[in-house]
Amino acid sequence: MAVFHRHSGLRTLLAAALLSLTAATAHAQSPRVIGYVMDSPAPLQLSAEKLDVVNFAFARVKLDGSVYLPDEVDPARLHAVVAKRADNPSLQIVLSIGGWGAGNFSEAAASETARTRFIDSSVALMHQFKLDGLDIDWEYPTLGDADISHSPDDRHNFTVLLEQLRARLNAEGGQRHYLLTIAAAEGRAAEGLELPRIAQSLDWINLMTYDFYGSLTKTTGHHSGLSRSPLATPAGRTTVDAVKYFLDAGVPANKINVGVPFYGRTFGDVAPVNNGRFQKFTREGGFISWRDIVHTRLNNPAWEQHWDEQAQVPWLWNPKERRMVSYDDPRSLAIKVEYVKQHGLGGIMYWEQRQDDNEQLLDVLHKGLHDARANVK
Repeated sequence: MAVFHRHSGLRTLLAAALLSLTAATAHAQSPRVIGYVMDSPAPLQLSAEKLDVVNFAFARVKLDGSVYLPDEVDPARLHAVVAKRADNPSLQIVLSIGGWGAGNFSEAAASETARTRFIDSSVALMHQFKLDGLDIDWEYPTLGDADISHSPDDRHNFTVLLEQLRARLNAEGGQRHYLLTIAAAEGRAAEGLELPRIAQSLDWINLMTYDFYGSLTKTTGHHSGLSRSPLATPAGRTTVDAVKYFLDAGVPANKINVGVPFYGRTFGDVAPVNNGRFQKFTREGGFISWRDIVHTRLNNPAWEQHWDEQAQVPWLWNPKERRMVSYDDPRSLAIKVEYVKQHGLGGIMYWEQRQDDNEQLLDVLHKGLHDARANVK
């Protein structure tokens, strides 16, 4: 009996070591390219070999904590994404749960019973569609900005939920490592996160380093600026500041992915100063895809193209209509790729696949980050 116990203990240790090695291997593959894919009636256009991870968005949460695919999400779309493994066997596909305005997280995390429902149902969906993990997009614990339920207890309850979910995924996987990630933002939006404790349960954190300026801000600005423009106020948000926030909070660099938008933010009735930068506006604050920018703005003589040397991003200005567009382009994304590599960050996440134009932006990320990986090897 004593011999059996020793062998059993050895097997347990070996299994744990293999699990740790699998997780470490996943981290060693940095820098990674992660793309969000939403449901759409249009045919799926996705070059799987250019990505490491696809986040399929979104599953939702019921009031009792159960996770489900809403009626507007066609399961066939998710099956089509999973089928892309035929083109890239190493592609990992995770189910994203939540999104802006998606509620009931507070209730789902508040009790043992609700957490169990959340975990059981989300893991069941993961197995049903043969996925590689789960991505939790709660915007944001303790905050009701998106008109969702919230509580001061969310901060600790979310930690407990993630730790229990991590334990369950470890138990489900055995020697296979299932991914567990979250989407997050810095500053006030991160005050509801127990950093770095939750980082121990997570494979990585996708930073939503975009929408810095938009309909909720007082002025126009670079909605995904890398660094601070000299015209911006000290309170203006930047990608560099967001990354620093998470690093200072104790999150390992290789668990931080910089988020980039495949879309721009639009501003109307803009004060005609500094070519529309950091000026008051009275309408719009909406969105425009990179594809639409390419086909309706870049070659349109009514729109002036500008570049901010400090923020390292472009913007467009229409002086006659007093309209401004903030966006990322291939040049600014290439600079962000270099920033990620120089600082040893985990990689880059983008939102969202349908907004690209013939994968122009994805190609920049793929070439810059995958070439870097090849050079490391």
